[in-house]
Amino acid sequence: MNRSIQVCLGEEKTPLGRLVYESSGNRENSMFAYYNEWLISSERFALSPDLPLQSGMIFRAKVKQGSVFFDCLADTEPDGWGKRVILRDYAKRRKQESNAVINSQPLNSLDYLLAVDDISRMGALRLLDESGIPQRSHSDRERGTPPLIELAKIYHATQAVEYENETAGDLAYLRGKGTSLGGMRPKCTVIDHDGSLCLGKFPSIKDDRAVTKGEVLAMRLASAAGLNVAISRVEYVDDTPVALIRRFDRKAGVRIMYASARTLLGATADEEHSYTEIVDVIRSNSPCAKQDMLELWRRMVFNILITNVDDHLNNHGFLHRGHGQWALSPAFDLNPFPDKQRELKTWISEDTGPSGSIADCLGVVRYFGLAKSEAVRVLKDVVAAVQDWRKVAVHAGMSKSEADKFESAFEHEELARALSVVG
Repeated sequence: MNRSIQVCLGEEKTPLGRLVYESSGNRENSMFAYYNEWLISSERFALSPDLPLQSGMIFRAKVKQGSVFFDCLADTEPDGWGKRVILRDYAKRRKQESNAVINSQPLNSLDYLLAVDDISRMGALRLLDESGIPQRSHSDRERGTPPLIELAKIYHATQAVEYENETAGDLAYLRGKGTSLGGMRPKCTVIDHDGSLCLGKFPSIKDDRAVTKGEVLAMRLASAAGLNVAISRVEYVDDTPVALIRRFDRKAGVRIMYASARTLLGATADEEHSYTEIVDVIRSNSPCAKQDMLELWRRMVFNILITNVDDHLNNHGFLHRGHGQWALSPAFDLNPFPDKQRELKTWISEDTGPSGSIADCLGVVRYFGLAKSEAVRVLKDVVAAVQDWRKVAVHAGMSKSEADKFESAFEHEELARALSVVG
């Protein structure tokens, strides 16, 4: 198989370059070449560190624990939930077309990449097929991004997929409308009442606590602690709480280029990396480096105090600010984990290892450009916000029994140690 895909930028579909995908059996590779027009443009910037601004084809082979695509494109691939929906939809449509189960080629990496809905695709990159049509676009007969009024139908569709008894109509709601953010949890891109693009995150049939309420609770606590955080709220489908997260890579209809911390670090999925390495990225790329370093330190201690131990590099992001500059995106995917050991996925530093220690955070403040006194003031703000978690939980719609299941995520020895530091 050999296909050529045009890579464009934003609503204007500014041509950037050409992606070539090749596969033979289980072997896959991709190549990319910038267009000369982009290389001489005053707006030019490298799409990711593995795609430096240069003429000619750049080659990438599939790596064991990563994508066959360059990192900027890998950031737009569907996550685990999105791939599950795409695969089940493919199987069902093949079955309907032939009226029998037939042996067919399995979906390849390009199939998954192009199956992401053009409206939902994370960031500002757009992929056009050989005919110049954005992938994945909808025909008049197909369902586009659903409005919020259809949230109940979307939720029931996610349940059907989890129970493995979904219909073609269920998959039509969900197909290609996940994002690269969020892992295996059921979700779907939706359009809010004001036209804003949002991610609806649904309860799973496997949940043993109010996970969606817990995420919105964490986002509210983050805002109270002074973090720059994605806008969120709980929306109810009958009595079922759905976490609605405003997409920060869209603003007034404009697509904003997004890159994960993993992309800007050039890291692979099986490597351990640290917050101090993200600081290095900030120093090299951010137009507001001091502000972003302070923000990152605040997020690090916040994650420890709410036991958000899913802070891997794909859950830290950057937005393009023009001319190759990248600033921290709003915080997202913040979840308290009362049943997990308090060790951050992203290490505090290379010396600390997988720590969840406030003392270790205080030990690296100079690397973040902070004086000890400034760090203590920030920690005091975070501690004050987290201590109010039960009050905020009530405002987030949690019952006492629901809140009780999160108690160990917020009340623990590290909070006590933080309190001893701030007095």
